[in-house]
Amino acid sequence: MYKVFVNDSPIIFTSSQKKENNFPIYAFDDISFDDVLHKINNLKIDGINLYCTDLLRDWKIFCSHLNIIPAAGGLVVNQKKELLFIYRNNIWDLPKGWIEQGETKEIAAIREVEEECGISNLKLVKPIVTTYHIYYHKGINLKKTYWFLMKSENNKKLTPQTEEGITKVAFKKVSEINEILQNSYANIKLVYDNYQQG
Repeated sequence: MYKVFVNDSPIIFTSSQKKENNFPIYAFDDISFDDVLHKINNLKIDGINLYCTDLLRDWKIFCSHLNIIPAAGGLVVNQKKELLFIYRNNIWDLPKGWIEQGETKEIAAIREVEEECGISNLKLVKPIVTTYHIYYHKGINLKKTYWFLMKSENNKKLTPQTEEGITKVAFKKVSEINEILQNSYANIKLVYDNYQQG
C-alpha cells in the first residue's frame, strides 16, 4: 500500500479489495491522473482509494506524472522520552528537509534536524516510515520523505532556524502529543503512529 497526501487528504493505492475506510474506490486503470487530483482538490472529499491490479506498476505510472523531491527528517526522543517538534506557519511539525546532492538519506536527516533545531550529537536509531505528499511549486511535486528515529542527550538550549520560518523548537511530553497532533499534518500523525507501533 502507498498513501499520498494532498493537503491532508490521502490517496491510498492498494491491491486489497477489503474496504478499510469510507473513501470512494476507483480502479486505477479506469481513472486518469488529472481526475484523481481533481477529485481530491475540488470535490472536498476526505480521501480516495485506488484499487491496483499491479501495485508496483501502477505506483510507478502515478509517479511518472510528478517531480519527485527526496527529503529526510527525524523523530527525536530525549532521555525523558519527550519528542522534538518544530513550530512553523502556526503548525507543529517535525524537522525535515531536502536531501542534497551526494548525501545519503541518513546524513540528510541528521543534518536537517540539527540545522532546524540547533541540536547536536544525534544518534540515528532506525528508519520509521516513508511519507508522500503532493505540493504545487513550478509544477506538481511529490515530496518523498524518509523518517528516522533518533536519540538525543542534548541538554543545551534549542535554537529554531528562523530563516526557515521556524519560530519554536521544543521537546514535548507524551501527555502533550495528542494536542500537538491536532494542529499538525496528516503525514506527521502517520510518522507518530508508526513510531508508537515500534
